[in-house]
Amino acid sequence: MAAIDLIVLGMIKAQPQSAYELQKNVEYRNISKWVKVSTPSIYKKVVQMEEKGYIRGKTVKEGKMPEKTVYQITETGEEFFLKLMEETARQPIRLFLDFNAVIMSLNLVSEQERRELTGRMEQEIEVMQKTVADKQAERTNVPLTGRSILEQQYLLFDALAKWMKGFREEYLEEDK
Repeated sequence: MAAIDLIVLGMIKAQPQSAYELQKNVEYRNISKWVKVSTPSIYKKVVQMEEKGYIRGKTVKEGKMPEKTVYQITETGEEFFLKLMEETARQPIRLFLDFNAVIMSLNLVSEQERRELTGRMEQEIEVMQKTVADKQAERTNVPLTGRSILEQQYLLFDALAKWMKGFREEYLEEDK
């Protein structure tokens, strides 16, 4: 699972942090909206990476706060990170849209259900597009790479919204 490896190593490379801080940064950046990553997978990945020597943890205590383990990338981790970057950049681009499973089977449900399902999907696409637009507006001090990903997401949802509207109109017209 190269994507989560890149995310974890990249975030630790950028700034040493605890697994909890990694998880909070993933949430803050909405990474789970564009890469399949979950909180348990982050913690599991940190353990695996430490076992493989890609990161090293150091227990620290700050004031009255409980102890925590802060991870930093190792030389081996730096090499692995670069290797993953190169391998991932050479892979074909894949877009997995789970709602295509619904689209594929729309002809197996009633006309009323088709209308409701396509309407729901259209609404969800609009919600995600608005969410991304809101994130763009509130995250002005984000590096270019982060802003670019938000712009990419916005454009993808914009294209999906236009496609869904046209598909829904054409598909539902066939029902008449």
